[in-house]
Amino acid sequence: MRVAVPRETAPGERRVALVPETVAKLRATGFEVRIQRGAGTEAGFPDDEYANAGAELVDGAALTSGADCIARVARPTADEVQAMSSGTVLIGFLDPLTDADGIARLQQQGIVAFAMESIPRITRAQSMDALSSQATVAGYKAVVLAADRVQRLFPMLMTAAGTIAPVRALIIGAGVAGLQAIATARRLGAVVSAFDVRPAVQEQVESLGAAFLDLGVRTEETAGGYASELTPEQQAKQQAALEERIPDFDVVITTAAIPGRPAPKLIPKSAVERMRSGSVIVDLAAETGGNCEATVPGEVVERAGVTVIGTTNLPSLMAYHSSQLYSRNVSALLLHLAPNGELTLDWDDEITAGACVTRPVSGE
Repeated sequence: MRVAVPRETAPGERRVALVPETVAKLRATGFEVRIQRGAGTEAGFPDDEYANAGAELVDGAALTSGADCIARVARPTADEVQAMSSGTVLIGFLDPLTDADGIARLQQQGIVAFAMESIPRITRAQSMDALSSQATVAGYKAVVLAADRVQRLFPMLMTAAGTIAPVRALIIGAGVAGLQAIATARRLGAVVSAFDVRPAVQEQVESLGAAFLDLGVRTEETAGGYASELTPEQQAKQQAALEERIPDFDVVITTAAIPGRPAPKLIPKSAVERMRSGSVIVDLAAETGGNCEATVPGEVVERAGVTVIGTTNLPSLMAYHSSQLYSRNVSALLLHLAPNGELTLDWDDEITAGACVTRPVSGE
C-alpha cells in the first residue's frame, strides 16, 4: 500500500500526519511512504529524518500519483480533493458533522474517507483514538497558557518575605482534556477543583487529587463518553451555580463540547466581571464558539481585568509531540485497514465501518 503525506495547508496547522519513527515501522510491515518535502519541518521533523526512515521525498503531483492512501491532519481544500483519484483512501480530521460541503465533495470524487473524529470509542480502537491523544496535549497546554498569563504563582511558596498562597484552579469538564488539565495544574502546585455533569467521573477527578465541585446538575454519559445535552432548565441552573462559585478561582479552564454542535455556554459575562482582576479563563471549546460568553475564538482578550484565552488548535502549538501521538493513531488505523501493507476493507468490521464517512456506492 502506497501512503502519501502532504504538507498541511490549513492556516496555523503545524502538525504532520506521520513522523519518521512511524514511517520506519510502516515500511517494515510492507507499506511504501511518500512525504512531501517540508511536510514535517514545522513540527520539528526535517526531511533527512524521513529519508533515513525509508520515505520517498517528493513534490507536486508526484506525491499523490499512484497513491493508495493520503494521510493528513486537517481536512483537504476543494482543489486538493479535485486532485485525488477516485477510490483513494483518505485519513484525517474531516469534520464530518459540521463540514457538509466538504464531505459532499469527497463523496462526489469517489474518495474512501476515514474521519479520525469518527473512530469508535471501543477498546479495540483505543490506539487509533486521535481525539483523545490531541485532547491530552490541549489539556496540558491550557494550563501552561494559564500559568503564563495569571498574575499569581501556581504553587504555595514559603519565603523570608512571607507565604504565598497557591493558585485556585477550576477545571470545567472532566473528559480527557479536563483530566490532563487537572493533573498538570496539580503538578504545578495549584489547589484544583473540577466540575462535570457526569457523576461517574467524580472518582477520576478525586484520584488526581482534585476536589469534585457538585453544583447539583447531573446528566448521563453517552456511548461516546460525552455528557448528554442538558435541558434549558438545567443549563440555567448550571450557569447560576457557576456564576456564584467562579469568583473563588484564579484560573478557570473550560473543556465542555458536544460533537457537531456549538459549545454550550457555561460562563456568562456577568460571572467574568465578578472574578478577581488578574484572573485567567482558558476556553478549550473556543473552536466551536466557546463555553464562555466573553470568549473570542482565535483571540486573547481582556474583560474587566480578566484574561480570556480563546486560542484555537492548541495541539498545533506543541506540534512535535502532538504529531508523534497523532502519527501513532494514524499508523494503528493503517495497520487495521491494510494488514501487512495490503488494503483490505471489511465493511462488517465495527472500526472500518464506523470511521468511514464517504465511499463509492456499489455500481457507481
